[in-house]
Amino acid sequence: MNRLEESKSPYLLQHADNPVDWYPWCNEAFSKAADEDKPIFLSVGYSTCHWCHVMAKESFNDPEVAEILNKNYISIKVDREERPDVDSVYQEACLAATGQGGWPLTVIMDADKRPFFAGTYFPKTRKYGKPGLPEILGKVNEMWENDRQKLIDSAEMLVGLLQEDIEKHEGSDPGDRWLNHAYNVFKVDYDPYYGGFGDEPKFPMPVNLSFLLRYYNYTGNNQALDMVERTLVMMRKGGLYDQIGFGFHRYSTDGKWLVPHFEKMLYDNALLATAYLEAYQITQKLFYAQVAREIFIYLLRDMKAPDGGFASAEDADSEGVEGKYYTWSQADIYKILGNDDGRLFSKHFNITERGNFEGGRSIPNLIGQEVYDSVIDIDKHKTGGNRIRVSTADNDRPYILEGALEKARTLLLEARINRPKPFRDDKVLTSWNGLLITAFAKGGRVLNEQEYTKTARDTAKFILENLRGTDGRLLARYRSGEAIIPAYLDDYAFFIQGLIELWESQFEYNHIQAAIELMDQQIELFWDKENKGFFFTSHDSHDLPVRRKDVRDGALPSGNSVSAHNLIKLSRLTGRREWGSMANQLLHAFSGRISRYPSGYPTFLSAWLLSKIPPIEIVVSGYRNQPETRRLKEEINKLFLPQATISYNSGDAEDYELDRILSPTLNKKPVQGKALVYVCKGLTCLEPIDKPDALREVLGFSRHLITAPESK
Repeated sequence: MNRLEESKSPYLLQHADNPVDWYPWCNEAFSKAADEDKPIFLSVGYSTCHWCHVMAKESFNDPEVAEILNKNYISIKVDREERPDVDSVYQEACLAATGQGGWPLTVIMDADKRPFFAGTYFPKTRKYGKPGLPEILGKVNEMWENDRQKLIDSAEMLVGLLQEDIEKHEGSDPGDRWLNHAYNVFKVDYDPYYGGFGDEPKFPMPVNLSFLLRYYNYTGNNQALDMVERTLVMMRKGGLYDQIGFGFHRYSTDGKWLVPHFEKMLYDNALLATAYLEAYQITQKLFYAQVAREIFIYLLRDMKAPDGGFASAEDADSEGVEGKYYTWSQADIYKILGNDDGRLFSKHFNITERGNFEGGRSIPNLIGQEVYDSVIDIDKHKTGGNRIRVSTADNDRPYILEGALEKARTLLLEARINRPKPFRDDKVLTSWNGLLITAFAKGGRVLNEQEYTKTARDTAKFILENLRGTDGRLLARYRSGEAIIPAYLDDYAFFIQGLIELWESQFEYNHIQAAIELMDQQIELFWDKENKGFFFTSHDSHDLPVRRKDVRDGALPSGNSVSAHNLIKLSRLTGRREWGSMANQLLHAFSGRISRYPSGYPTFLSAWLLSKIPPIEIVVSGYRNQPETRRLKEEINKLFLPQATISYNSGDAEDYELDRILSPTLNKKPVQGKALVYVCKGLTCLEPIDKPDALREVLGFSRHLITAPESK
């Protein structure tokens, strides 16, 4: 066993018995490299990464490769989910050097952490058009010995590029032309048949869907909504979606969402659940609500971590084979279901004797079905066994998966549970759990499900009690009783966002108070006073040659863009104008960068839109257990109101603290015991509203508060 055996990172533990003399990321490794005058070999990956497993099997478990590394290099292993700061810097170096990135990430650098070689997966022997790893290691070692200055020059150039990238990039302020430019890029990249954007491999990219929903809400452009709806429908029908056990896989290797890369990530499912909930708010089509419920069923069943919070990911592989847990032979289906039900299920879910995956196995999918024509039943536990009527594309013809098909799905799920399961990485990450809190809090509010709200509340409580240091600062990772690593920008941004959503779902003082406290802390730790915006690492972090400050979206939304959103919302909730000013400074600081390619920054554009559209301020005033109060809340929750802030005033004396920190609630109390909703649009406040119909009429036309320019 090497030094990794003392780690609690599941990824590092997977490499603890490699013959490579691995170090974790630590000062000892860099000191040893300097003392022995050796370069650093850095390998970054994560526990559920398929190609990380392949490279480990081919190279890191191989004595020949280990001998080369141990003789000529100091080798460091990094879990990119625990150390996104390390990953971010060297991914950017890889992108600068090669034009692409990914995992496993392979970097060679000097003892001062300056990279001079970067790439991703390399086989042991030359194939796939890639050189073998021993070949690379030999050439780099030869240059290190005989032509080191060339490597150092390359390293200095790469670090200079990284440093230049974080400098201030002010330009003209964002405008409608940026929104329209991004929309038009998405329209060009859009697949009108299968949905989604770009070529294979095809990623769900919920950040794009979230932007398009807000663009539709702003402009009334129906094509923006159509692109989102088609994508959400076709993803749900494809093999990207686990038709038997629910939840989304990582991405599709093909253009029609049939063959996924089978790992399941917590953040993908949290972000996609939120996208389906917002589509439901806009369209009121029950299909989208049902898919969100299914995702929640999966998360609650399979992803709860042992001590609290939610686990990070499930592997693509089981028994050493990718997708084996999720795929079926037709013989499997007939054996479990019998001939009649097996034939029915196979026809409906495209299970064939030949198969649509490796080894004659099939991935269940509904791609051949009419749009909306096939929907799995939702949680029977919550519906008393009654079927949910699911709207069709025209919202006029319900389709119900019933009888034998639903029974067959349940039987197959029971049979699948007895298979050897893929590895689950059960570490709890503050950032990803923040996204989950947002999804469950919104789900509880929109679907009127207290179980979802409770899940969000329990997860927030777990983070507040277990992932804070003695100084009150957030920590990034919890596993097996150990909470370590000072939190990054994303931890603060995503968790604060979740707390705000939880406040608007539950109206509990401690959630909004925690959001305010953590925002103050985030500003103190991460704000760039000189050039504005937030660094990814705190001011007292000195672990890397460059402090990254990024606003680009990837599979995850940008921490800076989410922070702009949080600052705007909290400024409006609390009346702290300095936070609104800070949000504007942030948006302006990155404007030059965004202007070059707006579609790469959809969350930034959504935050800018939030700052531009006149706000809607909603205060619900009524006793907590009063039926009239509940009905008014439910009416608000049905609507898609991204520009709204929602507060609550119970009229009770114990809620004095809320009046103190939330300025909109002042003097907005129930009148003679009657539940009321106070609505202010921009600078105009309306008479208090006490009827759900009147409230719907006022808020239902919120999109037309301003006249947006037609997109072209």
